[in-house]
Amino acid sequence: MKFRYRTRGVCPSEIEFDLTGNVVTGVRFTGGCNGNLKAVSKLVDGMTVEQIESKLKGNTCGMKNTSCADQLAIAVRKALDSEK
Repeated sequence: MKFRYRTRGVCPSEIEFDLTGNVVTGVRFTGGCNGNLKAVSKLVDGMTVEQIESKLKGNTCGMKNTSCADQLAIAVRKALDSEK
């Protein structure tokens, strides 16, 4: 199923992705550092929500208490929880 998450406290305004069971594919960020976020999207493609959380949750950017990667971890967890 396709999901869309409005980010908070980071440059990209939105993250879109597909969730099948607990596997995440097709991650796309709207805005932000294009090259870096394309790389993150490729690296997490096919990972489970739990794998993404274990690697990215809590990651910060500069003085912010979150990051694009942290927002992705939050987004995929919310999507999985909404499926239950």
